[in-house]
Amino acid sequence: MKNRFLIAGLLLSASAFQTSAQEHCGTVTIADMNWSSASLIANVDQFILEHGYGCDAMLTPGDTIPTSTSMVEKGQPDIAPEIWWNNVKDLMDRGISENRLAVAGHSLTNGGEEGFWVPKYMVDKDPSLQTIKGIIANAALFTNPDNPERSAFYGCPVGWGCQITATNQYRALKLNAAGFDLITPGFGAGLSGSIAHAYQRKQPWFGYYWAPTAILGKYDMVKVEFANESDIAHFRDCISKGECAEPKATMYPAALVQTVTTAKFAQQSPLAFSYLGKRAFTNAQMNQLLAWMEENQADSQAAAEAFFINHKDIWVNWVPADIAANIQHAVDTLVKPIRMNK
Repeated sequence: MKNRFLIAGLLLSASAFQTSAQEHCGTVTIADMNWSSASLIANVDQFILEHGYGCDAMLTPGDTIPTSTSMVEKGQPDIAPEIWWNNVKDLMDRGISENRLAVAGHSLTNGGEEGFWVPKYMVDKDPSLQTIKGIIANAALFTNPDNPERSAFYGCPVGWGCQITATNQYRALKLNAAGFDLITPGFGAGLSGSIAHAYQRKQPWFGYYWAPTAILGKYDMVKVEFANESDIAHFRDCISKGECAEPKATMYPAALVQTVTTAKFAQQSPLAFSYLGKRAFTNAQMNQLLAWMEENQADSQAAAEAFFINHKDIWVNWVPADIAANIQHAVDTLVKPIRMNK
């Protein structure tokens, strides 16, 4: 509770400042996580903090557990732009309770999204395929390429955490009895490749996937409904565990994905902290950005620059007018304007 009052006080203090009289931001370290969406957000934050707020913003390599641990125990880096809360909940709770960490806001406004999906062109032709009842009734459509007399359900890649949840959902929905074989790709590329292969040929496909990802930005997929709502307690206590004896079907709950800073940074840089509380992407926006990165073989820095050039309608809402003017001046000096499809 003390931490919550601290953050509320900081945000109120920030609103009292005139942004034209910028705080002395100083050196700021930002975790550049080793997956595309987090790395892209880190580069966006670096650009805004540097050109908008006058910070000496630096990227440092990071990953969920080592970055979170370092922030709690060593106070570095200052900012982790995209923390998937469920993966490090105990560590985050500890950091907040000890007033070592502060939550700025959501990285993804929708949260991380998981589910079972089918191509939109199938649902356009038969709306019942948006439900698991319709999928099972039309199991013969989803032919297993290795066994034409059976149907195919594509699960999560071997060794990933979602392999457990996808397998338990497969069991809970009794898909094996409905004629579906569980196909487990060896790698993430195998799963995304199966979607691309089906989509390019307008063939049936049914399986697990998650967002934000480039594949869901590139291909229009529809989430299959198989429960009225998410049973978060059952998902946590059974579906997500390998020893789940009696799994019950539940929609995947949204994963909390937030931007976390050290408490020291939140206290010393309230204006920058306020920006981080407003900066957020929808899954649809991030899916499109990641798809553009993949199609153009662009790194995160290039993607961030393209974002600033093409999506002022998004980033201008995150900052006050004078800060936006500073950022726009920096955007205008970028050497190679890159166009994105909006």
